[in-house]
Amino acid sequence: MTTSTKSDSAAKRDVTKLQRAIVDGLEDVKAHDIQVFNTEALSPLFERVIVASGTSNRQTKALASSVREAVKEAGFPVPRQEGEQNGEWIIVDCGAAVCHIMQPAIRQYYRLEEIWGETPVRLKIGAAKPKPAELAAKKLAAKQAVAKAAAENTVTEKKPAAKKAAAKKPAAKTAAAAKPAAKKVAAKTVKTVVVKPSTPRTAKADTATKPAAKRAPRAKA
Repeated sequence: MTTSTKSDSAAKRDVTKLQRAIVDGLEDVKAHDIQVFNTEALSPLFERVIVASGTSNRQTKALASSVREAVKEAGFPVPRQEGEQNGEWIIVDCGAAVCHIMQPAIRQYYRLEEIWGETPVRLKIGAAKPKPAELAAKKLAAKQAVAKAAAENTVTEKKPAAKKAAAKKPAAKTAAAAKPAAKKVAAKTVKTVVVKPSTPRTAKADTATKPAAKRAPRAKA
């Protein structure tokens, strides 16, 4: 496959993505009678023309704003816009696609479908799209699931450490059990010292320790 063929395929995918973004933006604000036309053979400036109706100036302006936002979110440059002041006919130039948002009377008068409608594009209209609130809820649920998994992993990693601490407890008990044995040995030593017989006294020692006998008083003459 040549490089030019690859680039053509990528360009077609981009056009398809762009037209889908424009239609999604129109559907978000309830546009009426959305039509998409392939204009590759009619103009070298753009490849799609999209026409839609809004029932009031307020709706046509809201439709144009929604299209601009949808195209921007899809990753394309911010489109240029014309005709917003009166709101009867607003043109949103998205580069490869041009979107015409018109009030019914203006659309019926100019009949753009007769000019650009040689090759209509069949596009699924009314496709169910998740609402912003639903998307936000899904993102929040995903974040909570990730946080929960991370917390569970942290708890699981801490459990072996707790087991090691528990394994150290018997050693402490052993040390505590060794203390009474030491006390018993000390007690035995004291008893041995107390029970040891004292050294017998000698006779001289006894005599020396006895008090001297009192002398008898002399008789008077």
